[in-house]
Amino acid sequence: MPTLSDDEILQALAGLPAWKRDANAIIRRLEFPDFAAAMKFVNRVADAAEQANHHPDITINYNKVTMLLTSHDSGGITKRDIRMAGRIDEIASAQG
Repeated sequence: MPTLSDDEILQALAGLPAWKRDANAIIRRLEFPDFAAAMKFVNRVADAAEQANHHPDITINYNKVTMLLTSHDSGGITKRDIRMAGRIDEIASAQG
């Protein structure tokens, strides 16, 4: 899958305001009330990632979770990353 141009990335991120570009990736940091809530969220993201066959890099620091998306096989940000970011946002919104 081809990588997105800088303009395409900017346009896509306009619809994903919680996400920021970080070189050849997009990143979102989330904070939860406690570790259990953070893990519940991560497990829901893991299920969605398995269904999409597109997996974020996930860092967990107690109640803080960082999601990083990039298409390693394409060498940058692709439509798969944008779709997965949208799905992660849906999960985050549903969890409250």
